[in-house]
Amino acid sequence: MTRFDTDILIVGAGAAGLTLALDLARRGIDFRLVEKNAGPFPGSRGKGLQPRSLEVFEDLGVLAEMQAVGGPYPTVLTYQGGQVVRTQLHEVQAPTPAEPYGNPLMVPQFQTEAILRRRLGAFGPTPAFATELTDFDQDAEGVTARLRTADGEITLRARYLVGTDGGRSFVRHALGIGFPGETLPFRAIIGDMPIAGLAFDAWHRWYTPDAQLALCPLAGTDLFQVVAQVPDEVTPTRELVNVIVRERTGRDDLTVGEPTWLSTLRVNLRLADRYRVGRVFIAGDAAHVHPPTGGQGLNTSVQDAYNLGWKLAAVLRGAPDGLLDTYEAERRPVAAHVLGLSGRLLGQMGTAEGMRRGRETRELDLSYRDGPLAAEARANPGRVMAGDRAPDAPCRTAADTPTRLFDVYQGPHFTLLGYGVGQDAVDGGWPGDVRALTVAPQGSGQTADLTDDAGHVAQAYDLTPGTWVLVRPDGYIAATAQDAGAIRNWLRATTQA
Repeated sequence: MTRFDTDILIVGAGAAGLTLALDLARRGIDFRLVEKNAGPFPGSRGKGLQPRSLEVFEDLGVLAEMQAVGGPYPTVLTYQGGQVVRTQLHEVQAPTPAEPYGNPLMVPQFQTEAILRRRLGAFGPTPAFATELTDFDQDAEGVTARLRTADGEITLRARYLVGTDGGRSFVRHALGIGFPGETLPFRAIIGDMPIAGLAFDAWHRWYTPDAQLALCPLAGTDLFQVVAQVPDEVTPTRELVNVIVRERTGRDDLTVGEPTWLSTLRVNLRLADRYRVGRVFIAGDAAHVHPPTGGQGLNTSVQDAYNLGWKLAAVLRGAPDGLLDTYEAERRPVAAHVLGLSGRLLGQMGTAEGMRRGRETRELDLSYRDGPLAAEARANPGRVMAGDRAPDAPCRTAADTPTRLFDVYQGPHFTLLGYGVGQDAVDGGWPGDVRALTVAPQGSGQTADLTDDAGHVAQAYDLTPGTWVLVRPDGYIAATAQDAGAIRNWLRATTQA
């Protein structure tokens, strides 16, 4: 028999790798998470968490800590030609029963990753830093990886390998996966640093076509994220940033403090040709790289990992291998859409109005409706269909205490809702990873696990009595039907050997 050191080797301990590790940890899947850098990423390259990612983080048990260290986006002040234009970056959306998080949350990337590491540590495993993947090969049963560590070379045998190792991904290159796209002529210095004398309550922008400067206060810190366009490749230093800030703002009372992180930025729009080769996958920036506009890159990466985690766990426990092919089929079209959105927003940055962000950046409407796992079996589907994000809705338990569907969904299981069906209809016969519940419609008087006392469930899902809804572990609707047999068929074909 083949000996395995672990089930999953994850290469890259950024946001995508940490999210995948955390999802696997709560499922009891053995993994190793390695990172070639000597320590955690110290910067804020990604700083905006979109509402859909907030829902993911709630499920993973880290949202409260994200909210405690983060904050709302500030007003944008654009200085151009002697004029100052004030722009509200995001139209503030009040939470609704179906969408409890209407607005993005600013959390610097180093804070997001630190919170994920702490949560992961509660399960036991932690990232192995200063551990670099140098080579790997695969066969029909697994992957043999060679790693360079501080103590020398080691060989590790895993059933699967996932490369979450960034835009210059070693894993992607080793697989020979194409990464077509374009590198735009925009060059900039980027970093985090205090700036004495600058008001912290606004995102300040000075715009000229070839010399843009943006100074964004980072919620929960005393730092600004500095993005300063430069004409050529330069060596970023505090002194250079200080000169640029004074020249472009026209103010001599601003002083740049010691950076906590300083680098250069090149803008790329690229999408990998494939996300899977045999037992090896890529996710996050290894599969797609975005301009920073619109705050889409980190969020798309997190949701890649959230999509892949439950599928890897299911296959390790006996589901058909074909389930893993649905990862690319679902996530690659999403990345293509998001790349187009990020590129379009980048082209609009020359004006204050171009800084506005609408609903499309919040990622709540991303759908797998046309994907291979969406089973819509109703003759007359409603507005919300199989493949769509599963909305939240307040309701009540059988003990008449208030709850939410998101509370019911939280965890690594599937959730089956029988809306307006008899209690005996959900009893017995369902796989162990399916939590089956009945929902009594508003005013029906039925005895059920949940009661739609205010009608929010019916409204959010556009349901009629007698409807079954199966919600995937990643919060998307797997199947809807008027017959429970269609749900059983989906589970049998998708998750059972």
